[in-house]
Amino acid sequence: MAKATVVIPSRYGSTRFEGKPLAKISDKTMIQRVYESAGNAECVEDVYVATDDERIIVAVEAFGGKAVMTSKKNRSGTDRVAEVAKKIGLQEDDIVINVQGDQPLMDPRCIDDLIKPFDNNPELEMSTLAFKIVNKDEITNPKDVKVTFDNNGYALYFSRATIPFARDEGTVFDTFKHLGFYAYTKRFLDKFCSLPEGKLEKIEKLEQLRVLEYGCKIMVAVTDYDSPEVDLPEDIFRIEKLL
Repeated sequence: MAKATVVIPSRYGSTRFEGKPLAKISDKTMIQRVYESAGNAECVEDVYVATDDERIIVAVEAFGGKAVMTSKKNRSGTDRVAEVAKKIGLQEDDIVINVQGDQPLMDPRCIDDLIKPFDNNPELEMSTLAFKIVNKDEITNPKDVKVTFDNNGYALYFSRATIPFARDEGTVFDTFKHLGFYAYTKRFLDKFCSLPEGKLEKIEKLEQLRVLEYGCKIMVAVTDYDSPEVDLPEDIFRIEKLL
C-alpha cells in the first residue's frame, strides 16, 4: 500500500462554531480525536495539524501531536495543507492527505480506502471518498454533498442538490454522499492551489469543483465507513451518543 502524510487544516475562528477544534467530545478535544484516528490508518506515515492559531498549536503539542503554524492569508484549508507540505519538505511524488478536522468519528480504514487507488494507477493525481447514503434525509439536505462518478470511478460532479435526480417516480438507485477527505500528489496539490476559483465552485461553495472545471480528474473511492461532521455546538451531543 502507498504511504502518505496526513495534514489536518484546523481553524479556530468560525462564524457558526468558534473554537471548534478545541471543543471537548467526552474526554478529548475534537482535534485530538481526528489526529489519533488519522494516525491509526495503515497507509499513514505521519500526521500534522495546519493552523493559524497559537491556541491550537499549544493544544496539539500538549497531547504529543505535531502542529505547523501557517499564514493567515491562506484562502482555504487546502492552501494551508499545501503550505505545510512545502515546509516539511515533501517531494513532488509524495502523497498528501487532507483530512477535515471536524470529523471526530472518522474510521482509520476510510483513509486506507482513499489511498488504495494510487496503488494500481501510477498516473493518478487525486482521490476522494464517497459513502452510500442510508439516511434518506441526507439525499435532500444541502449540507450533505452528493457525488456522481463514471464507470471508471472518476468524479462527474459534486453538488449540494440531489444528484442524480430521478425523472420517473419509483426509479431505484443508490445515492452517494461525498466525504471530505482528499489525497493528492504534492505536485498536483500545488497545481490545484495555483488555479483561480472556478465558476461552479463559487456557486456551490465546493472547492473540489475547481479540479473538474479545469479539466482534471478525481478518483472516487467508495468506503463502508461514514464520517459524521460537527458543524454546530449542538452536534457535540449527537457525536457523543454515537461514541
